[in-house]
Amino acid sequence: MWLLWSVLAGLIWAAEPQPAQAQGEPIRIKVVGGLAGIPQYTRHEAPFWLERVPRLTGGRVQAEIAPFDGSGMRPHEMLHLMRLGVIGFGTVLLSVAAPDDPELNAADLPGLNPDIERLRVHTAAYRPRLAAILADRYDSELLAIYTYPAQVLFCTGAFSGLTDMAGRRVRTSSVAQADLMEALGARPIIIPFAQIVPAIRGGLVDCAITGTLSGFAIGLHEVTSHVHMMAISWGLSAFAVHRPTWRALPADVRDALRRGLAELEAEIWRAAERETEEGLQCNAGQAGCPAGRVGRMRLVPVSADDEARRSRLLREVVLPRWLDRCGPGCADAWNATLAPLTGLELTAP
Repeated sequence: MWLLWSVLAGLIWAAEPQPAQAQGEPIRIKVVGGLAGIPQYTRHEAPFWLERVPRLTGGRVQAEIAPFDGSGMRPHEMLHLMRLGVIGFGTVLLSVAAPDDPELNAADLPGLNPDIERLRVHTAAYRPRLAAILADRYDSELLAIYTYPAQVLFCTGAFSGLTDMAGRRVRTSSVAQADLMEALGARPIIIPFAQIVPAIRGGLVDCAITGTLSGFAIGLHEVTSHVHMMAISWGLSAFAVHRPTWRALPADVRDALRRGLAELEAEIWRAAERETEEGLQCNAGQAGCPAGRVGRMRLVPVSADDEARRSRLLREVVLPRWLDRCGPGCADAWNATLAPLTGLELTAP
């Protein structure tokens, strides 16, 4: 089955840049992007590859792009397909890849980054380690790191803070988010992004963790009533390329793509900060919402108790469980990169 899947995927998303058929014809590359229908993809990734890359390379490169949830790829297999050379350029949602390789998502563990400034600092510190993991384990070159807006709690019933999650069924997107919710007394259920609204409408879950603006975009303001303002996590993505595919490109093309991707990364981070606030405003129907339609949700502020609980559960639950899954070497990686910034040093079991 694995061999069949690899062959089929290879027919659709050939990794190697397509050689020019005649002198003067462009290099053609194929890209797997982020989530379909989300501003990161529609406003940034797709226009970059379809419009800006030809300009950046003087017409030498023409790209195709498809979202990873609309390209026939199973998201958790992205890195394995890149290592095999089936996918050349791909966007990897690190929390989705973490069940197979927990070390990938160390910089975005739930409770670690309640604001985007801490996310910036922690991601910058961990970036060299992430690049080394991708190179050594997946034969891939890290080209950019993206982030979605803050992932927050949407609920169908009133609540005043994290302490009220006890007994509620909560949609999560990763094992680490499930750890945090379980520690709060909730019943976590991992559900794909596209199934969030049906799961709430059908009564499968009472709450969902997802992005502030993406939640609004899929209509969560129509099926939930309260939204918490604390960032549980963010949703980091690594944009990487299969190294033989990368080396097959001319050096000046690689340089142009690196410069362009650095600009794209900065744009996506600025947008994530802006869209975190826009999402909250739109869900609550406040004046700052740029959308034509707005919600009527109640914003639940972050209390001192919420902040204390977040910090304690990160230290006592999220990090120890992550280390159990990740293994002793992850303690060394954490202590060398993130412990000096967080004050939380880990001891290998």
